[in-house]
Amino acid sequence: MIGLISATAAGAAARDRLAAAWPDRTRVYEGPVGDAVRAAFAQCEQLVCFLATGAVVRLVAPLLSGKTADPGVVCVDEGGRFAVSLVGGHAGGANELAREVGELLGAEPVVTTATDAVDLPGLDTLGLPVEGDVAGVSRALLDGEAVALRAEVTWPLPPLPVTAGGSYTIRLTDRLVEAAEREVVLRPPSLVVGVGASKGAPVEEVLGLVEGVLREAGLSSASVAELATVDAKAGEPGLVEAARRLGVPLVTYSAGELAGVDVPNPSDAPLAAVGTPSVAEAAALVRGGELLVPKRKSAASPAMATCAVVRRPGRGRLAVVGLGPGARDLLTPRAKAELRRASVLVGLDQYVDQIRDLLRPGTRILESGLGAEEERARTAVEEARGGQAVALIGSGDAGVYAMASPALAEASDDIDVVGVPGVTAALAAGAILGAPLGHDHVSISLSDLHTPWEVIERRVRAAAEADLVVTFYNPRSRGRDWQLPKALDILAGHRAPTTPVGVVRNASRPDESARLTTLTALDPATVDMMTVVTVGNTATREIAGRMVTPRGYRWQEEPE
Repeated sequence: MIGLISATAAGAAARDRLAAAWPDRTRVYEGPVGDAVRAAFAQCEQLVCFLATGAVVRLVAPLLSGKTADPGVVCVDEGGRFAVSLVGGHAGGANELAREVGELLGAEPVVTTATDAVDLPGLDTLGLPVEGDVAGVSRALLDGEAVALRAEVTWPLPPLPVTAGGSYTIRLTDRLVEAAEREVVLRPPSLVVGVGASKGAPVEEVLGLVEGVLREAGLSSASVAELATVDAKAGEPGLVEAARRLGVPLVTYSAGELAGVDVPNPSDAPLAAVGTPSVAEAAALVRGGELLVPKRKSAASPAMATCAVVRRPGRGRLAVVGLGPGARDLLTPRAKAELRRASVLVGLDQYVDQIRDLLRPGTRILESGLGAEEERARTAVEEARGGQAVALIGSGDAGVYAMASPALAEASDDIDVVGVPGVTAALAAGAILGAPLGHDHVSISLSDLHTPWEVIERRVRAAAEADLVVTFYNPRSRGRDWQLPKALDILAGHRAPTTPVGVVRNASRPDESARLTTLTALDPATVDMMTVVTVGNTATREIAGRMVTPRGYRWQEEPE
């Protein structure tokens, strides 16, 4: 919960905007400011104070106990110009909160944490348990000293400026090890513990078995991602409470799923009880991985709990990111976040140039020229299969005549794939022209490099006969100069010569141009590959210099 505190009318107005935008995340604290801050500090994970920074410093100073325990505090000035991350930048999430508040209120986020100031991911912000000399290793990264990454487990990480060797180390491991001097240990959630339990098994027996087995195997409980069991045990109190104390989910599978898993130690007892010859081993192995600890029974007599431990390999992550039509303000916040998260960026060289400044230091860039779409898709998937966090970029929306299709044709279920939508060329052009896509519409690429012209022509005829607004992508190039005239001729057989046609070149870019013409007046020679051509339907009109397609509601029809 985020506590909101203000002292003046201006502060209260901004506070109420935040409360209205985040009704489930915020709580307004009324009354004397000192009392409100103290109450919110004790009850909330984060605070946003619409007060002077000096006042907030004096109010929270006596309440501070430590960077890992204090809530994140953001201070917003009376004019709403700045959102200052004051306390708990990383551990308390104040840095990210300042950015969110700034975006919502139109304020400039002020973040002074050293790693954020130079655009390095903080070691304590990676979403992994972290131990050791975080301050020392972070300082070494900031100072450009050699910091080695010792990855004992494959896991996707954001870009870090690491080297093959150095006097400082970042160690990625699920082993039960102590951090050495000048070392940070990151704990990836790579371990799955399969558990079985008799009815009424005490939580102490279940938890004691799990923790004991992990300790004896030299594995860290901080790397346990989940407890896994059979559906029939989903509500078993001992298992539910053990998962809660470990801070992980209890994941369940059907007996049929578990029965199909090949395990080293099947048994008749669980087969008779729940319909599968294995619970602990099968539940741990059902999604693949390396069996580190075969089934073990608890020491109680009779034993009421079993467990097995599996290490699942880190799944690489492929984000297919649409950059929009080119303008920076049409690049979505989600796309920016994925670009900053990626340790590997794959893309067309001219698109890489558009967003190079948004990448974090240490991002590995794999760029290539026109005509290498399939190669880029294969490269991105291969990098993700190697355990990397990869961003594959394309213009507009990555799923529209762009990189999502070839990438997903290459990808299998051994990596995580995330699609990030972008503003398409058709939408950007439509917004410039007016409202040409106000009713049913279709986009058709006139490039016959990958699609036979016979297929393209059939689609154009279908759109013409169906009276759809048509947006033509890839309308004309130096080597393809007859396809657009042919497509326009087909449409002219079904639409009036005065049908509005919008022509937009380089939508949203500095050299953007747009014009409105008609089906017969359009000169195809003025169109190139950077142009989008939108042809209206029989209802499309030019109104006050804008191209408008009515939505067609009956109440809009003119009376007879």
